[in-house]
Amino acid sequence: MSHWAYLFKTGVALFAIVNPIGSIPVFISATDGWDVNEKKRTVNTISITVFFVLLTSAFFGDQILDFFSISIPSFQVGGGILLMLIAISMMHGKQSHTRQTPEEALAVSDRDAIAIAPLSIPLLAGPGAISNMIIAAEQSSSFWGHVSLSVPVAAVSALIWVTLKLSTNIAQKLGTIGINIVTRLMGLILAAMAVEFIAHGLVGLFPKIAS
Repeated sequence: MSHWAYLFKTGVALFAIVNPIGSIPVFISATDGWDVNEKKRTVNTISITVFFVLLTSAFFGDQILDFFSISIPSFQVGGGILLMLIAISMMHGKQSHTRQTPEEALAVSDRDAIAIAPLSIPLLAGPGAISNMIIAAEQSSSFWGHVSLSVPVAAVSALIWVTLKLSTNIAQKLGTIGINIVTRLMGLILAAMAVEFIAHGLVGLFPKIAS
């Protein structure tokens, strides 16, 4: 697989995990009653925050794992299981509590902070997305490999910006059923990615499996 193909695959997986379309109802609910300028500022802040959180995960995630003495195969299995739980929740048309707890969903009174939490973290740049970036960074271990991961991260952040910018129109056109269909399709893609992460991790933990 070429490096560009790998970056494309990483971007698809990241978009499926982040699932900005599935987050539209939460965004609309959280910003209900806000004027146009407040919503624009919030969308900009969300996109920038997601970009920096995911890119930071790619550059420094492996150092965090080393600090806690966690091996990459172990993290791949753990991250894969987490992604699978998110995928199963998405395929059932539900908002996974691994991304956002009910308490975080209710904590929307502070307009200055809501763009950071819970809309950016953990709704979009949640544990699943962060896990995906750390694993991707380990598979592109060179400095320039890490830098190249800014391409899918920037692309996904841009798609988040576009999606939330057009959130009202998208919600009206897709409706609840349409958003649920997209969420289920993303969940199916994410489930396949999760199986691949777990398989690679198990091979790393138990090399005899591959023989």
